[in-house]
Amino acid sequence: MRLVTFSCRGRTSIGKLHGNQVIDLPASDALLPQTMLELLAGGPQLMDRARRIDPERAASYPLADVRLEAPVPNPSKFLAIGMNYRAHAEEAKRHGIDVPETQVWFNKQVSCVNGPYDAVHMPKVSDKLDYEAELGVVIGRRCRHVSVADARSVIAGYTVMNDVSVRDWQRRSATMTLGKSFNTTGPVGPWIVTDDEVADPHALAMRMLINGEIRQQIITGEMIFNIYDQIAYLSTVMTLEPGDLIATGTPSGVGAAMVPPCYVKVGDVMRVEIDGIGHIENTVIPEPV
Repeated sequence: MRLVTFSCRGRTSIGKLHGNQVIDLPASDALLPQTMLELLAGGPQLMDRARRIDPERAASYPLADVRLEAPVPNPSKFLAIGMNYRAHAEEAKRHGIDVPETQVWFNKQVSCVNGPYDAVHMPKVSDKLDYEAELGVVIGRRCRHVSVADARSVIAGYTVMNDVSVRDWQRRSATMTLGKSFNTTGPVGPWIVTDDEVADPHALAMRMLINGEIRQQIITGEMIFNIYDQIAYLSTVMTLEPGDLIATGTPSGVGAAMVPPCYVKVGDVMRVEIDGIGHIENTVIPEPV
């Protein structure tokens, strides 16, 4: 399934994609919840109900008539791994950043979550706005101390992310959190592709285009620490909850690593594409007054 959170005719709901139609899940089955977090927390039973809805009898809208929101608008956690592709770690090293031997994690505060096609704000306090194409993982069940072998069983699905970063503010905090958490700097979407529809999440082609020009390009299998290693590592420390978002790392080609640096500007369009998952596209605009 491709699961969405959408708004239409003054109402926000959750749905699944069927061709060019969005099936409104709770409007089609009164036993299904109104929010993505509730659907994910309901586990296999609710997911199976959603799968069984007959498109011919369901309440639906044309995809062109709805506004797609971030699939999980209100996750409890938004976690991201740093320097998880070797070429990106090497370009960071050339700029004086040590290459870590272990997984390096930071928080993107959940208030940064943004829609798949919504504008990203150029902060009033910085012009060092950068892009990072990433494959996103959505956790599907509450878990702790998950083994690498069992990690795939806790994944609800996959989505597209842009870990937009405000580089000067990132450098001001050793945790990187400030520069990763400005409002609107967490575009996610356009939907969650459930795990059963992805044969191998480490065999996906991913690209970042700025105004149509490819800046980043990679196969997700080139991660240093794969998705299952990441989940095992994180769940050693904390309980992961349904709807938690994990950004699995960005490849080389970020603006900060160019000589001279090539940050995005107001009016630029950032587009992240992941084959088999979808794309998001966000235009940079001035931060509103």
